[in-house]
Parts: sequence; structure tokens; C-alpha cells
Amino acid sequence: MKEIHPAQRVAVLVDAQNLYHSAQSVYTRNIDYASLLEEAVAGRELTRAISYVIRADSPDEESFFDALVDIGFETRIKDIRTFADGSKKADWDVGMSLDAVTLANHVDTIVLCTGDGDFARLCSHLKHEGVRVEIFCFAESAADSLIDAADSYTDMSDDTETFLL
Repeated sequence: MKEIHPAQRVAVLVDAQNLYHSAQSVYTRNIDYASLLEEAVAGRELTRAISYVIRADSPDEESFFDALVDIGFETRIKDIRTFADGSKKADWDVGMSLDAVTLANHVDTIVLCTGDGDFARLCSHLKHEGVRVEIFCFAESAADSLIDAADSYTDMSDDTETFLL
């Protein structure tokens, strides 16, 4: 397993919906994205920071998207889809995975900020490609398969004063 060192090139990929819903359901608070980015980079060389967000036409979302850019994130924005039966869907699993695979040849470490177990296989693939994989999420909503597949795991619930507003 690769260890952390200051010269590592890091990409931080944030599943904003997953973190938002976890923080809201467990703490009724919002994520401090500036602190999350700082903790994820951990003094290393940031190559890319991408936040995957959903546009749901809520009043403050455009200012939220702008704030992410101000912090240093690229934003990938997807509109929520409403189906004929009234159900809604929007997720970035495939887009986030494709970006991670594409970035793998350009970084030493990929930090995935999500608790979604769908990314466990991605972790295994990235590690096979020689990339260190770190997970940041809340234990209360983290899939064991994801945690087990990563090189390291930071439980954001252990330091809510850092990770939450």
C-alpha cells in the first residue's frame, strides 16, 4: 500500500448528493467543502478537485455551485430527471467513475468523498492500476464494501467540527 507523502499528486472527487444527504439525515447540517478539500489534500499536490452536483431547482443551489468553484472545485452539474410515474433520478456514479479512471494515469492518489458502495469496484480497479484510494464519508451511511476496498478511510463523523458547517 502506498503511503502519504507531500509530493503525491492528488485528485479529489466529491459525490455532493451522497455527502449532503448523509450530513442532513444524521446531523441536520451542511458540509464544509473548504475544510473537506483541505483535509483530503493533506498538504499534497492537488491536481484536480471535482464536485458532482445535481440541479434540482432549489433556491440557493446556484450560489452553492458558485461557492464550490470559489473553493477550488470544478463542478459537474446534472439536472434531476423526473419520470412519468413521478419518480426522480439523478446520480453521478458513471461520470465520477469515468473521471477517476481517466485521472488514474495522472495522479498518485484519488480521494473519493462518498459512502456509496457502488464505488467499491472502482476502488479495486484504481488500486490495481497503482493508485492509492482514500475514502472520506460518514460512517452512518458508508458501505462496508467501499471502506474495505480503499487504502484508507476517514470517518467524517469523528470530526464533525472540521467537516460540517
